[in-house]
Amino acid sequence: MPNLDFSLPHWAYWVGLIIFPMIAMMLARRPRPERREYSLSLGYFILVCGGMLGLHRFYVKSLVGLLFVPVFLAILFANAEGQDARSIVSNANNTVRMAERILDRETGRIKAAEADLPALRQALANAEVGSFAVRRAERDIERAEKRLNDGRAQIAAAESDLAQSRPAAASARADLAYWSNVAKYAFWLLLAAMAVDALLLPGLVKRANAALPAHEQMSEAELALKRLEESERKEDSEWVSPGWTGWIDRTSLFAGEFVSYWAVIAVFVYYFEVISRYVFGSPTNWAHESMYLMFGMQYLIAGSYAMLTEAHVRVDIFYAPMKRTNKAWVDLLTSVFFFIFAGTLLWTSYTFAVDANAVATGNSLVSDWARGSITFGEMVGGWTTGQWTDPAIRWGEISFNEWEVPLWPMKWVMVIGGLLLVLQGISKLAQDIRAVARGA
Repeated sequence: MPNLDFSLPHWAYWVGLIIFPMIAMMLARRPRPERREYSLSLGYFILVCGGMLGLHRFYVKSLVGLLFVPVFLAILFANAEGQDARSIVSNANNTVRMAERILDRETGRIKAAEADLPALRQALANAEVGSFAVRRAERDIERAEKRLNDGRAQIAAAESDLAQSRPAAASARADLAYWSNVAKYAFWLLLAAMAVDALLLPGLVKRANAALPAHEQMSEAELALKRLEESERKEDSEWVSPGWTGWIDRTSLFAGEFVSYWAVIAVFVYYFEVISRYVFGSPTNWAHESMYLMFGMQYLIAGSYAMLTEAHVRVDIFYAPMKRTNKAWVDLLTSVFFFIFAGTLLWTSYTFAVDANAVATGNSLVSDWARGSITFGEMVGGWTTGQWTDPAIRWGEISFNEWEVPLWPMKWVMVIGGLLLVLQGISKLAQDIRAVARGA
């Protein structure tokens, strides 16, 4: 199987987190067509993402896609068998290396011991009976004989290991080559089938659309989905308060919707990781860390949305039955604790972000400003094009794994999340004061 050695560029990661939700939001706001039709662009998208499973064929209601599934399963099975064979080869090679080292070491020791024994026996024969020299010579002979016996036993064990491991390694190498060829040829077969379907897909989509009824009615599931989308849009608009606080509420709604589409990115990334690991045998060094950081940022940005829509967990046994005015009084009293938390989060996040930029990793201007050595104006005045083009310059803290993604943007996203939460708290405070003043 060919290797899929791909490492996601850092710029592509951060740009994707911005561009993908914007495109998804525009697509989600499009009006649904009265007549459902198959889309050629969607068909090609499915072909690229799931063509090895024949999903593009299933999309256009073609049962030929079933032919792709066993070939794909053959790749997975061959890779699993190849991985087992690779482990056997590795273990057998280690055993062979250890046995060869034992043979080299013990052979020399045995020769030395055998050469020393005649002299030791002669020293014993020449020693005076009952003297200390006799006891010493006997101990030396005993050690030499023990060394001989232990060495011969280790040599016998090493020779046995060699006799077993060398054939096992050869057999496992043959199995590895066989299963590698099976996976490789199955992969090229799927790739050829996908290339052919790339040419046939326009005709397949056209025939699938022609087979649709002239005035196809929406299914119950589609009608339910449409009603749900309409109700969600209505519910979201109901959370926007009148007056100047409305722009804060709309910002929180936008932020919550924006980061919600990051969950879709996770589907594609983990799908790529699974295919890369189990089909191509090339696990990534960036998928898990990138999603770990993304979900952390999503949690922080969505905090203001959760507060606006009252999605946070709380005990409503006393609060829920209250009138709006009484709820406002309770919210005003407890807002003190909220602003302590939100203010601490905002300030701590800002400290983390500045510290992340203060790491001396090459960009002295940003680092010196973050550490307070120069002013913001001095940092801006000293800027050159080399700050952007020099590949040796890094802008702050980076991760410790091989991907080495910059961490300072995530720290500044923490600041944005804290700021949104504080603003939403101000909006909530203003609405509670308004409710108390109006008495309703």
